[in-house]
Amino acid sequence: MDVLYGVHPVAEALKAGRRRFDHVMVAAERHDDRLARLVADCKQAGVRVRQEPREHLTHLAGTAAHQGVVALVRPQEALAIEDLFTAPDPSQPRLLLALDGVEDPQNLGALLRVADGAGVDGVVLTERRAAPLSPVAVKASAGASEHLRIARVVNLVRALQELKGQNIWVIGLDERGTSDYDQFDFSGDCVLVLGREGAGLHDLVRRTCDHLLRIPMAGGVSSLNVSTAGAVVLYEAARQRRAAARQPSNARHGAAPESKKKQKGLGS
Repeated sequence: MDVLYGVHPVAEALKAGRRRFDHVMVAAERHDDRLARLVADCKQAGVRVRQEPREHLTHLAGTAAHQGVVALVRPQEALAIEDLFTAPDPSQPRLLLALDGVEDPQNLGALLRVADGAGVDGVVLTERRAAPLSPVAVKASAGASEHLRIARVVNLVRALQELKGQNIWVIGLDERGTSDYDQFDFSGDCVLVLGREGAGLHDLVRRTCDHLLRIPMAGGVSSLNVSTAGAVVLYEAARQRRAAARQPSNARHGAAPESKKKQKGLGS
């Protein structure tokens, strides 16, 4: 069983319907409308609810930040990279996010929350030397992780090459990039690759990218936190894709954008 804690993560897992709940425990000391709504939703979904002392919930969650709600649920179904080859809506271009060894569960959770908000179709995580999809990460995502298609891979370079084989452009974000992120056309099929805190992309991952983009910095600090950088670029991609969707179909399927006419250098 996995442990979920916090009102939002438990509520979103219930709403997403991807997890099988064993039961939900709520703090006997907490009485408010927000908790009452969650309990009512659990009962409507046929999920057992038990009252427990707050100390017991803290012991199960491993933290006092559980907000008086802890759920025991079945693990999420593991996805393979092949499961991300197609978008939920086949008529729309694919937008994926790949994380190259993000180690902080708070950053992972924040990125998953951004990915859900920006309309990302799937997320690729590495199995080793990276933060797991732990209760801390799920809590940091405010439950957004429950709505995302997430694939775990052993070898990120191989996974990116497989995505290339599906005509998906691999776009790395790196402070050594040669183009600004807002000058790139994100309206087609692409996967954005973000690197480790501090160290950035691994060399092999960087060389696998079709394009390397940067976020220009006007101050004395050379880069942003990975979750902030991801938010900046993913919402630019979402903006462009909304604008493209408003165009007539003949305009959307016209000549290839300039960024995609360039040679696929950088390791391709």
